[in-house]
Amino acid sequence: MFLGHFAVALAAKKVAPRPSLGTLVLAALLVDGIWPVFMLLGLEKVEIVPGITAVTPLLFVSYPYTHSLAADVLWGALVAVAYFLFRRDRAGALWLAALVLSHWVLDFVSHRPDMPLWPGGPLVGLGLWYSVPATLAVELGLFAAGAWLYASVTRPRDRIGAYSFSAFIVTLVALYLASVFGPPPPSADALAMTGLAGWLFVAWGYWIDHHRAASTAG
Repeated sequence: MFLGHFAVALAAKKVAPRPSLGTLVLAALLVDGIWPVFMLLGLEKVEIVPGITAVTPLLFVSYPYTHSLAADVLWGALVAVAYFLFRRDRAGALWLAALVLSHWVLDFVSHRPDMPLWPGGPLVGLGLWYSVPATLAVELGLFAAGAWLYASVTRPRDRIGAYSFSAFIVTLVALYLASVFGPPPPSADALAMTGLAGWLFVAWGYWIDHHRAASTAG
């Protein structure tokens, strides 16, 4: 998934008000953020195979350290411990761990059976990506719900708080539609470099949250 991961990050503000949106996005997108690094180091591998699914041409050959269930449990624990040590927010730390783990759950729903339970373990996946209409309905629906929940519990402090959030939503939807209907990546290395740019959305999340406050109605 793509929008689905941002959806749960946005929605989490409802139950975890103390962490910044940037921190919530970091947790939900963590394994996709470190996956390009592991690819460039040769530790994990993906191939471009147009037609492998209806939605994405990516054949995930090996990614046990970022996308196995066991690895994501470990990454979630590390994020939770790090956040708790800095913020002493037990509830927030637990929700951040859940966000990290949610990445595997959402990918399990969308991927073909290529999601490892543990490094070298069985591969699973429900294959939502075999259907473009079903994928669009699920991802756009989740994203709309997440954006609405975030907007319902926060309010802009200034114009930046309003416009930066709106631009964030529009940009993500545009990038998502371009990835679904556009040409495949030219190479795995190009995909990795593009993936590293995803960290900009973490920074954008911090910027948005800095210009928004908790809504009295939320």
